[in-house]
Amino acid sequence: MLATLRTAYVDSRADALSFALGLPALDALAVLPAERAGLAVELRLLGASHQVLAGPVSETVACLPGRPGPLPGRVNEALPGWSYEFGATTVTHEDDAAFGTAVDDLCARLADRDDALTGTFPGSPYAVTALALAANGLGWRTWHAYPQTREIVMTRSRLVSES
Repeated sequence: MLATLRTAYVDSRADALSFALGLPALDALAVLPAERAGLAVELRLLGASHQVLAGPVSETVACLPGRPGPLPGRVNEALPGWSYEFGATTVTHEDDAAFGTAVDDLCARLADRDDALTGTFPGSPYAVTALALAANGLGWRTWHAYPQTREIVMTRSRLVSES
């Protein structure tokens, strides 16, 4: 699902993103409900980045007041009956052309998927946040593109039942 968002994005640098587990559902600009492994999942685009609600997990990666960045490279968390894994990496592209090609390729890969949500923000066709569910199991990936710094932050999360 492609959402053209009518609000400026709040997060403007990769190193301003913070990570939080357990936050309540925040105001979302677009939501894609889905189901995986028998659990309700919501992929949520925020003006400040993204939130995923999946069973026992509320994952928020966003520019949030009082929560400084940058993102952790890895998080492993034990939850009652579940294990949760999170990883983040940032790629900086050499020039605008390489960055634009990377964002175009990402958007093309996700365009026809009914389990993916891509949001474009005003000001640049490359100001994009995208979320997609994994093909197998209960997992998701996200991408946060920053045209002003030519950075793309990529996250990968997985939730595994202990039973």
